[in-house]
Formats: sequence, structure tokens, C-alpha cells
Amino acid sequence: MNQSSSSRSPAPNAHDLAFKFEKFFKAFKLESKILSQETINLIHSCLVIGNLQTAVCIITEALREIENAPLSIAVTGETGSGKSSFINALRGIGHEGEGAAPTGVVETTMERIPYKHPKFPNVTLWDLPGIGSTTFTPEIYLKKLNFGEYDFFIITSDTRFRENDAQLAKAIGKTGKNFYFVRTKVDSDILNERRSKPQTFDQERILQMIRKSCQGKLQEVMSHPRVFLVSNIDVSDYDFPNLEMTLLRELPAQKRHIFMLSLPSVTEAAIDLKRDSLKQKVWLEALKSGLLATIPFVGVISDLEKLEETLTLYRSYFGLDDASLETMANDLHVSVEKLKSHIQSPHLLSVEKEKDSLMKKLLKCIKMVLSAMGGPLATGLYFTKTFYLQNYFLDTVVSDAKALLKKEELFTENTSLS
Repeated sequence: MNQSSSSRSPAPNAHDLAFKFEKFFKAFKLESKILSQETINLIHSCLVIGNLQTAVCIITEALREIENAPLSIAVTGETGSGKSSFINALRGIGHEGEGAAPTGVVETTMERIPYKHPKFPNVTLWDLPGIGSTTFTPEIYLKKLNFGEYDFFIITSDTRFRENDAQLAKAIGKTGKNFYFVRTKVDSDILNERRSKPQTFDQERILQMIRKSCQGKLQEVMSHPRVFLVSNIDVSDYDFPNLEMTLLRELPAQKRHIFMLSLPSVTEAAIDLKRDSLKQKVWLEALKSGLLATIPFVGVISDLEKLEETLTLYRSYFGLDDASLETMANDLHVSVEKLKSHIQSPHLLSVEKEKDSLMKKLLKCIKMVLSAMGGPLATGLYFTKTFYLQNYFLDTVVSDAKALLKKEELFTENTSLS
């Protein structure tokens, strides 16, 4: 049989591979899926019939879209509504950080201002002037500010939403874009209530009152408006995690990956979302490598160079890169060395014995794959190294990120014991 006819015939384990592919991607919830169901079905169909070359083409294009997808977020609201603070919070930047959106600045123009994410230049947050500071109708306002460029709109307020906010949302809805109402500075309201009424303070009741007040004017224009109560200081509290989850569910699949990676790693839920997103990407890259090896394909990337690049990226995604650790150490008043001594990822490739240990893990994983899968895909070392080694790195970084969520407790305990 010649190579041409062989490439069109189903591989011996084609159905098994198709089953594993389908099962793997079914395990992820909608908000973390980085492939559309249509793309999943296309790849699955190609694997079933053994059309490996087409499967590789579809995976390559899907990975290109995932890696290069632009994301533009429009944030609008009146002066003083917490717009700039919210933009900084989404970008994981403090108010005094480099490139932070200036807070407390009075709007004097109709110009929109772009703010790039510091680690993901494909993610842009646009600071739009509040519609209340203009004489435009909502439709003209959207047209002047290039509404077609944005993936979705965030409308902020620090008190209650007004009729012009509702009218703007209604106009946004007509364009087919999604919009979300975000009530900022909730932490300040809670603190004031706690101080002024310590005997009768009830946080849940206060949050319900704030939500009901925000929905008042909005319900005159639309039914069931969604309002998220957030703190721009603590993005792990109140409705911020729920807002992130909602945005992920409603974004196109290919844009979820970049948005998930751009989110601050301040909750276990956010860390798990990033992990799930990256695991899918690793699986696709491993599958592509394995399929290319079966076609066959010639070409090997320098192992150590690739490993270092991958580990550096993962550490950056989860806020464990050297610059982030240095900032964290300064905030905790400990040395960077002491901080690093509590986590594993900075040391994975730093000394020779770790490299030896890593190779032992790799060889063990190879044996597991060969015994479990068999067939031509298992004989491709590309799949084995890509999938298992990258997952080993990913799991280590995720474990470190979760450990450092409790960094204050960790170092407080150590200080008291010493």
C-alpha cells in the first residue's frame, strides 16, 4: 500500500483515539471550553475515519485562533463611578502600578482611552466617557465610540444606575453585543454600614438592598437586568468571581482562553479555570504532535529550550514569574529567596538533579502511555513528551499558585514561630 492510500485509511486505533478525544473535551464545563462544539465535532469526525492530515489542519487553525484572538472590553460609566479602578482590577494592576489607568480624573473629552493588559497585549480595555457627560443619544454615542470593535460592554456605577445607563444598555442590546452592569465600591458601603450600625449590621441584607436599588431604574427599561456588586480592591470577593464566570460563558469559545489567562489568580476557582484552559491547549498540541509523527513528520524542537520556555510561560500566567514574586515578597516584607523556598516551580529546571528527576518522570510517563494506548500514536515520542511533561509543569505551577493564596497566613505563622 502506498503512502497516499495509507493516509486515507483509518489508523488501527482511530476509533479509540476519537473516543479519547471526545471524552477528554466533554469533561470540561462550558465556561472553560476553548473549542466550539462545531470544531470538536469536526476533529472527532476526522479521527473516526482516520483522516489525520485534515485533523492536523483543523487543530492547527484552532490553536492559531486561540493564541491570536483579540479581546476588546469597553468600560463606561460616569466620572467617579470606579471605572478606572475596575479597569486596573481586571488587568491585575494596582492604582500606583506602571501603566495603571489614572483614578480620580475628571472627564473633559469624548475620547476613548485604550489600556493594554501588561502580560497579554491582545487584551485591551477601553475607558469610554459616561453617556451622561454628553448630549448624544445612545445610538450616536455608540457610533462615535466605534461600538463594533468591542466584544462586550461593562457599565459601571458607584451609587445606582440611572435611566441613561438603561437606555445605553438597550441600544447596546440592539447591536447584538452583550452588556453587564457593575456596581463598584461595595466594600466601602459595607464598611460604612458596619461602622455606623455595629449592633444591627447584616451584610447580606445590605447587599440585597444595594442590588434592589441598582435594579430600580433599569427595570423600567428592561426585564431582569443583571447587576454585579464588586470591590475594585478585593477582586476575590462579592460578585467579581460570578462576573468573570458569566463573561466566560458568554464569550466565543476561541476568546475564552486569552480572557481566562488574563484574569488575576486570586481565587482557587480562577486558578482552576486557567488550569483547565491550558490542559485543553496542551492536549491539542500533543495530539497534533502525535498525529504528525504518525503521518510521519520530520522535525524535533530542542527539548531543554522548549521546556524552559513552557515553564516560564506557565509561571507568568499564574503570577509566579520572578517580577511578580519580587513584588509579592516586598508586600510581605520577606526575601524573594524565602518566598521561593515555599514553592516548587522556580526550581524545576534550576539544578542538574532536578533535570535528572524530570527525565525519570518522563520515562515513567512514556511507559504508562505505551502500555495504555499502543498503536502508532503511542510510538510517537512527541505526544508523550508534550502531554505529560507540560501537564507536570502545569500541575506544579497550579499547586504553587494555590499555596500562595494563603501567603499572609503562611508567613505570619512562620514569623510567630521564629
